Amino acid sequence: MRVEVRFRAVTEVADGAPVIEVANRYGVSRQTVTAWRKRYAASGLGGLSDRSRRPRTSPNQISPQVEATICEMRRTHRRWGARRIVYELGRLDPYAPAPARATVHRVLVRNGLVNPQEQLHKRVYKRWEREAPMHLWQLDLVGGVFLAGGRECKLLTGIDDHSRFVTVAAVLEQPSGSAVCEAFVGAMNRWGVPFEVLTDNGNQFTGRHTRPLPVEVLFERTCREYGITARLTKRRSPTTTGKIERFHRTLRRELLDETGAFDTIETAQTAI
Repeated sequence: MRVEVRFRAVTEVADGAPVIEVANRYGVSRQTVTAWRKRYAASGLGGLSDRSRRPRTSPNQISPQVEATICEMRRTHRRWGARRIVYELGRLDPYAPAPARATVHRVLVRNGLVNPQEQLHKRVYKRWEREAPMHLWQLDLVGGVFLAGGRECKLLTGIDDHSRFVTVAAVLEQPSGSAVCEAFVGAMNRWGVPFEVLTDNGNQFTGRHTRPLPVEVLFERTCREYGITARLTKRRSPTTTGKIERFHRTLRRELLDETGAFDTIETAQTAI
């Protein structure tokens, strides 16, 4: 609508015509006529010109400096995704508004630091979760804890299925059945006894697959004595213990990959 038409409508109202009649005459709403009057009162005839529909601020825009920082973080820490980078930007400058995660992801894609096609091929798994804490602990053994001499230790980890609380994180010099049970019992003495535990089919956890006959290993006997139901994952089904596997990835990314080898088992345990 031309400026002259808007000015004529404002003038008619100023001369005493009802706003609703003027609005009907020009085919606009009463609120539009009122807005024209306010714009004319504030800016004169120029206030009746068409206004840009572009938003005054763009939350998706970031400065070249911030974009450079995002790219540098990704190049230095290849495992950091958009969520982690947003968090680190907030730590770097707590008083500056952090960009949205989607904005950071677009920066990474634009600079060739992530492959957007990878997101399209992720398999979708059915999620499950116990209804309350202490109903189920997921336990697992994982490597990757190295000492200065090159020796690799194992880590017994445990996580509460409902709360994701880490109940066990014990560095083991030897991943024997007795060492596993000692760490497991220590965790129960500290946090309480779960109703169930879920493990893989490793021989530290079960003797069900022992040949020629199944046997009860120390871990199974410990569970029986404590009244715990010991459950096993299906073979070649790592997603069943997905929560503990996710914790392992976080542990590697946030600690093990950053610190390298430890001087002793004690220093490794303290760090973890």
